[in-house]
Amino acid sequence: MLGDKLKNYLHLHLLVFIAGFTAILGKLITIQAIPLVWYRMLIAGVIMFGFIKISKINLKISLKTFFKFAIAGIVVALHWITFFAAIDVSNISITLVMFSTGAFFASFIEPIIYKRKIIWYEIIFGVIVIIGVSIIMNSEFKYINGIILGVISAFLSSLFAVLNGKFVEEHNATTISFYEFICGVLFISIYLVFAADGFGNEEFFFLSTNDWIYIIILASVCTAYAFIASTHIMLYISPYTVVLTYNLEIIYGVLLALLLFPIDEKMTPEFYYGSLLVVATVLANGIIKNKRKRKSDVGIDVS
Repeated sequence: MLGDKLKNYLHLHLLVFIAGFTAILGKLITIQAIPLVWYRMLIAGVIMFGFIKISKINLKISLKTFFKFAIAGIVVALHWITFFAAIDVSNISITLVMFSTGAFFASFIEPIIYKRKIIWYEIIFGVIVIIGVSIIMNSEFKYINGIILGVISAFLSSLFAVLNGKFVEEHNATTISFYEFICGVLFISIYLVFAADGFGNEEFFFLSTNDWIYIIILASVCTAYAFIASTHIMLYISPYTVVLTYNLEIIYGVLLALLLFPIDEKMTPEFYYGSLLVVATVLANGIIKNKRKRKSDVGIDVS
């Protein structure tokens, strides 16, 4: 029998693998990024509502809190739209490596939200990340649109994560996610009402069988289940370990992409040099932050 700790670690790696597989589904699904995210958030929201009812989670929140969740819902909707759009105009490898720059953005967003000063080594790591991205841009300039969209997606993801970090201090994580998904659907729906390829297009609701299957997997396994399970995991594994392990999403995703789409995902050596620089910096940032946190917890001045 596997120990409970080992089971939770294996579960965590399964969740990271699922996160990496999200990009694969983004490439397999043939519809555009905006309707894709609309379907994803709608189906995931419905699944979460069912989970909330079964678990008897209280959905009552104030109007002020609702508007905060709505803003976060719009942010995550835009994050997913730019993420899948980046895959459409470039490839999975480019998108995932650009997505990893989110740690760099978080280093500057966190001080604003949490009202703390910027730490000196975060600036150094930020410069190294920029160098890594520059190497990738110089070697893969044909994917410049994907690089830009990927970086925007990373910024929005970091903003969303920092906002959620504040919300979860006072509210149930499932409740937060439910309202964010529903508000994201409403936000995208406003656009789709007026868009030429939106609700007025008779083909909008007539998807291929494969698209329906992939979207349902994306919304249920990669979204609703992943959100709920990751919250559960943090009850048994430290948030630091969870965040650091999730950086493996890039590695899992790129390896899967190379295995499934070897022609589209084959990149220049310079791309992998730049990617290694970015990923190594992200991991180093997480390790140093954990050491500083441990020192601060035992009363050692780390300022």
